[in-house]
Amino acid sequence: MTERVLETLDRVHVNTRVRETGFESEYHHCHSFCQLLYVETGVCQFLIDGVIYDLHPGDFILVPAMALHNTRYEAGRCKRTMVFFREEDISEEVMATMPQGREFLRSVRIFQTPAGNRELIQSCLEQMLSEERINDERTPLMLKGQLAGLILFCGRVCILLNDPPEDIRSSDRQIQAAAQYINEHYTEPLTTADIARVVGFSPNYLSRKFHSSAGIGLHEYLVFVRLRHAALELATTHDSITAIALRCGFSDSNYFKDCFKSKYGVTPREYRKSV
Repeated sequence: MTERVLETLDRVHVNTRVRETGFESEYHHCHSFCQLLYVETGVCQFLIDGVIYDLHPGDFILVPAMALHNTRYEAGRCKRTMVFFREEDISEEVMATMPQGREFLRSVRIFQTPAGNRELIQSCLEQMLSEERINDERTPLMLKGQLAGLILFCGRVCILLNDPPEDIRSSDRQIQAAAQYINEHYTEPLTTADIARVVGFSPNYLSRKFHSSAGIGLHEYLVFVRLRHAALELATTHDSITAIALRCGFSDSNYFKDCFKSKYGVTPREYRKSV
């Protein structure tokens, strides 16, 4: 398979395509600009600088400039949208809201959209696709502004899968790994044993070490992560409170309401009305 460096970019561009099972890029290639890909349906496999990344519905991947990559679609039909942009298309003010600032754009990033926010993400992308079709003298500025909005919204609602959580102030790698696992799997019925198995500790030892290292109990942190996502969904979706509670990992809606009021001082319904 050959390698190519593709052309430069004059403005933000966006396209959407459906790839059928078995499709594979003809060559490994890289761009002098950044690429942001969102998977709406199906599964996409990225090979970037020798590392394989499997993407599923709701996943974004950020491919930095000059990263050698190739794509495969081996597990069924896949609909994906790609946004191509230069670093200078995103302002310093916007990048300051992202982990590591502008350095965020210089590494491969995987981030996942919670189910309750996918409709809004897809609406952002649809607006960009619509502007791409208009393609008049205002389009470059419109797409630049829409990209800024997309990046800001992703920073607010998406879960970074390859960075340790910012809210855990611990340099201990096992504790960071446990916190990251919680952030990636908070929608599932997690137990301490599940998390301990991932980091290679006994459940009791993990509980003690997590609390001493992170300053918060393991279960308390799990509830904190779930509540944070639930609050975001209450503010950005019209789904029922019960549906949001279940989607965010709470098996009992009454327990969710009690936890939510304890943390935020108001009920989920009152919180939704206030935002």
